[in-house]
Amino acid sequence: MTKKLPYTNGDLVAVPLREGLGYAVGLIVAHDGLGGVIGYFFNLRFDAIPTVDAAGAWGRSDVLRVMRFGDLGLIRGDWVVLGEHPEWRPCDWPIPAFGRREPTGRAFRVTYSAEDLRGPAREELIDDDECDRLPRDALSGSGAVERVLTHLLSVDT
Repeated sequence: MTKKLPYTNGDLVAVPLREGLGYAVGLIVAHDGLGGVIGYFFNLRFDAIPTVDAAGAWGRSDVLRVMRFGDLGLIRGDWVVLGEHPEWRPCDWPIPAFGRREPTGRAFRVTYSAEDLRGPAREELIDDDECDRLPRDALSGSGAVERVLTHLLSVDT
């Protein structure tokens, strides 16, 4: 029997920031049902858990970071599912290509299939400039996402 997940594509989520700094907001754009998720995180911070309308008032131009991550924070309820983005249209929020650089210096554009976000569907050799423009290819745990967003949204930076 398959367990129903507490989230789906198009859901806005409130991510608790460390050090009591409030909440960041992310938009789930893809999940594979196996624990892999891709989300767009916005350049905004709330002192308390926002409403779906307040969180959904932001668009692509407000994206701070795109990340591939595990869903433990969502499953445990540490991350609060606010509900579907008021203007959710999957075509407006595609699964992006990511950039990965090997220790050898070679750079790759990495693409993922929505059916399995745990491993790449395709890798293509690219130049360094293109790699630098793409979101970094990494799989982060929910705690790592919280730490990254805390750093990026910190009032001290």
